[in-house]
Amino acid sequence: MSDLDQHLAHQLADVQQRIARAAQAAGRDPHTVMLLAVSKTFPADAVRAAHAAGQRAFGENYVQESLDKIDTLADLRASLEWHFIGPLQSNKTRPVAEHFDWVHSVDRLKIAQRLSEQRPDHLPPLNVCLQINVSGEASKSGVAIAEAAQIAQQIAALPKLKLRGLMSIPEPADDLAAQRAPHRALRELFERLRADGLALDTLSMGMSADLEAAVLEGATIVRVGTAIFGARDYSH
Repeated sequence: MSDLDQHLAHQLADVQQRIARAAQAAGRDPHTVMLLAVSKTFPADAVRAAHAAGQRAFGENYVQESLDKIDTLADLRASLEWHFIGPLQSNKTRPVAEHFDWVHSVDRLKIAQRLSEQRPDHLPPLNVCLQINVSGEASKSGVAIAEAAQIAQQIAALPKLKLRGLMSIPEPADDLAAQRAPHRALRELFERLRADGLALDTLSMGMSADLEAAVLEGATIVRVGTAIFGARDYSH
């Protein structure tokens, strides 16, 4: 086992232990929380090493970078699950519809419509989450909480997509109570949409710094990059 393999195996185990402790504190089965390893800006070799340590789901933010990685790792495709989690422009939807298993960052109906139209017939429905702007920040992508129910119903009706749930990227906060508040707001919205008849099962929330708060509030997917792969280098 290489140094990279050993390092990533150790980091993954640490994050899984954090998830397990938080789940147990919430009275939840740790297996109800999936770890999504956010591999954006890291090379295919890092994904391969994480895969060797047992990780299967990987999150990417940049279309071209992710397509190159998917191609490089084609030999592992049957055992990898690729999740697109970054902002998605309408002119970039086709390759995402063709190559990904999940899209977490659907922030408007037009994006969902294009993904639906461009999803190849031979592939299973594309799993999607509706991104919600829980903090109400003008600079953040996402649907306002007040508009979510209508847009969610419209997306759920589209062919070749499966609306799985909601995603958010709240403002960073330092203490646990402040971290939990926006995650709670997302969970409450999720529960309202389920009560309205939508068959949702996914809350994609929580990252390296706040995964405990997210798990305590019901996250089913946590998106963790830095705590697994280390600090990112955006210079390239």
